[in-house]
Amino acid sequence: MILNKNLKSILIVIFATLALNACAIKKKSGDMSGDVYTGKATIKYLASGVPDRVFFATNKSNLTTAARETLRKQAKFLRKNKSLNVTVEGHADERGTREFNLALGERRANAAKDYLMTYGISGKRISVISYGKEKPVNTASTPLAWSQNRRSVTVKVN
Repeated sequence: MILNKNLKSILIVIFATLALNACAIKKKSGDMSGDVYTGKATIKYLASGVPDRVFFATNKSNLTTAARETLRKQAKFLRKNKSLNVTVEGHADERGTREFNLALGERRANAAKDYLMTYGISGKRISVISYGKEKPVNTASTPLAWSQNRRSVTVKVN
């Protein structure tokens, strides 16, 4: 009986601590949009002013408004550079199994590819690969790191 009360007390303290830590995670203005990282800390560029990556919410492969805007810029660049082929890499954060994250990365890469194709880019110019959780840009185990790793990256092939 005393053990059960102690166990309950310990569990309540643990859950309260977790809840308070979750509330204490600071979102920097301009760096986070809901559950999707949109800051510039990990963004590189496909071309001047054309970001090479888009970010996704946890366990999602649907494109955000910010992702669609970035992909429109990529499509505009690719329309001007008709001989250029690209690979869209899909990535996931460290949580989940290897198999789950490989499949999720593929869905993310295909979502980006499909969107580029709606803007007139031939599917023959776009290859897709998933790295799942194998190539993180941030190796920390934090919500910010996870949001930076949930991405697709468009890479020039030639």
